[in-house]
Amino acid sequence: MRAVTVYRLDSDSHTGYHARYPIGAVLELRKYERVDNHKELLRMARRLFALDAAGVVQIVIDDPARRTYLPEMSLGQGGR
Repeated sequence: MRAVTVYRLDSDSHTGYHARYPIGAVLELRKYERVDNHKELLRMARRLFALDAAGVVQIVIDDPARRTYLPEMSLGQGGR
């Protein structure tokens, strides 16, 4: 299981750079890497976190090269 951070871009900053503010995360449950993993996660993040149709372009996700893995629950942990 992999957690991917979702950011909102702020284009109104006075520096001329786009500032990224973390607003949440989406979890990737696929065990194997596929061709369109990044694109599908971005589509899901935009569906969950965009406030309106214009805000869709302001939603970005973390770079797939930077991976954060969450520990998976094994059968011996926290069971019944």
